[in-house]
Amino acid sequence: MSSDALASLSHEGRRFAPPTELAEQANLGEEAYAQASADRESFWAKQAERLVWNQRWHRVLNWDNPPFAQWFVGGKLNASYNCVDRHVEAGQGEKVALHWVGEPEGDTRDITYAQLHADVCRAANALLDLGVTRGDRVVIYMPMIPEAVVAMLACARIGALHTVVFGGFSSEALAARIVDCRADFVITADGGYRRGTASALKPAVDGARRKAAEEGHRVKKVLVVRRTGQEVAWDDSVDTWWHEAVNHVSSVHEPEAFDSEHPLYVMYTSGTTGNPKGILHTTGGYLTAAAYTHWAIFDLKVDTDVYWCTADIGWVTGHTYLVYGPLANGATQVLFEGTPDSPEPGRWWKIIEDYKVSIFYTAPTAIRSFMKQGEAIPAKYDLSTLRVLGSVGEPINPEAYIWYRRIIGGDRAPVVDTWWQTETGSVMISPLPGVTAGKPGSAMIPIPGIEADVVSEAGESVPNGSGGYLVLTEPWPSMLRTIWGDNERFIETYWSRFRGGGVDPDRWWYFAGDGAKKDDDGHLWVLGRVDDVMNVSGHRLSTTEIESALVSHPKVAEAAVVGAKDEDTGQAIYAYVILRNEAGDGGPDILEELTDHVRGEIGPIAKPRQIMIVPELPKTRSGKIMRRLLRDVAEGSAVGDTTTLADSSIMDLISAAQTASVAE
Repeated sequence: MSSDALASLSHEGRRFAPPTELAEQANLGEEAYAQASADRESFWAKQAERLVWNQRWHRVLNWDNPPFAQWFVGGKLNASYNCVDRHVEAGQGEKVALHWVGEPEGDTRDITYAQLHADVCRAANALLDLGVTRGDRVVIYMPMIPEAVVAMLACARIGALHTVVFGGFSSEALAARIVDCRADFVITADGGYRRGTASALKPAVDGARRKAAEEGHRVKKVLVVRRTGQEVAWDDSVDTWWHEAVNHVSSVHEPEAFDSEHPLYVMYTSGTTGNPKGILHTTGGYLTAAAYTHWAIFDLKVDTDVYWCTADIGWVTGHTYLVYGPLANGATQVLFEGTPDSPEPGRWWKIIEDYKVSIFYTAPTAIRSFMKQGEAIPAKYDLSTLRVLGSVGEPINPEAYIWYRRIIGGDRAPVVDTWWQTETGSVMISPLPGVTAGKPGSAMIPIPGIEADVVSEAGESVPNGSGGYLVLTEPWPSMLRTIWGDNERFIETYWSRFRGGGVDPDRWWYFAGDGAKKDDDGHLWVLGRVDDVMNVSGHRLSTTEIESALVSHPKVAEAAVVGAKDEDTGQAIYAYVILRNEAGDGGPDILEELTDHVRGEIGPIAKPRQIMIVPELPKTRSGKIMRRLLRDVAEGSAVGDTTTLADSSIMDLISAAQTASVAE
């Protein structure tokens, strides 16, 4: 990337003030910003007091050896106790913790906090019987069933680290994670349900075990939940059925208090070298931030709200805002195994209606897929209980924000557009629903307790109306502690970008890897990964803003933009567009319409070289658009690895269409 500022292209004038009633009763008010700014450590200490500590800390933050932080030094607690036991002890044992909805219709379970407590205790005892001890690593490779949550909490209870691997990953990806963290134990299921079909999981574990053994690491035990009843290969020396190991042991287990910095879990995220990075999160600081942000950003009213985060537990969103944050707060929530359109397109809306969900947290990719289907499907269901909507995963296009607010939120529920990462552990930048006048497409400002800025190549804060690099300028409790087994990579990847070269050597800024801009009001707009920034005729342009311009066209549901190599301009803009169902094929002039629309919304510099109408975009099963594959197609090079895609056949269709358009 050049030293030129990232161009700030689009402008947004719409504002949505907080609902009066919500603002009057909000968990966190305007004064929190000033309180946190005046004394950050005291502010975070206050948030930590929301938890139960067996031993209080003697120092809030140790930042003596940056970038290696220690939070709540000397404090001791147990994450599982804070998520389960304390609510039962407080008389909330009969309160529903999880409304579980399996993909097959009618397959449901309501699990109270007392039942969850008993299940977690049994699982903890079963793990101990299998030989799992404090500090061991346990890989969890499971569908979205209650046993997955129980497994996580059981590991936390006995001091073992869990590493949850998304159930859509291949045996090779699973093996890489097993080997990297030297996991001796795996918890899995025979399979899970996806779009009405039972898909196998145990064979992938068997393959991963073999591959790990070839690399010199042997998995000792595999604990298997019987979910689908599929036939699976079995090794009596390694494999154990969950129901045989867990159902017949004691439901009494006394949790041990661990140091605040005791490792809680390792979460793997993609690395630029192709080797996944094991992000380490520890206990006290992470749980403090998870509980605080869940309570503050979603304005959780624990006695009345029904909360639903649609993320899979294989991703950090599922860790923080499906397991640890909500359960630490004693919330009642929905846990759903399936996909949003199976067995019918309105499955999510039916669940909201059935369980009277009041807080809903999902991804922009899902929202845009609903836009494609049209307004008639959600209109069939009663969504009037919804009072707060959340967005997570990538920047949300302004038009998707408006659709989400209007169609799903009934033009009354505020949208909290959250920015954070696997590495940050919890939300860093977001509106507060009772304070902020929401601005479509903008994550607004850092939440109280967080310090962030947009800076130039030289590390200088950019003025309003300019773009640059998004950085976090002060440590925060849920920050990653290191990359598992590689402190040097940790420093180089996240902390070296703004050190040296004339920059203050005592400055430790976390570089998020994202580009961002400040608008004229000083509000932050995240523009996606800096790797996705295009350099067109000397102008550094964000793919996100051009995608947003395309989605603002009434016929467009979703768009992906990439920059492909070009001899004349450096890079040329290629756009891949999904039309809304009601738009049909868009008409004979659709490509010209879209090109003119982008020119009108942003300017001639953002005009795409080529726009292609596609039936779908290449996405992982988590909904992330794989733009690098589209770049391969645009540049005419061999398409890279497609194994993580939800449907790899999409790339064949796009490649064939691209070839045909070039031939024309």
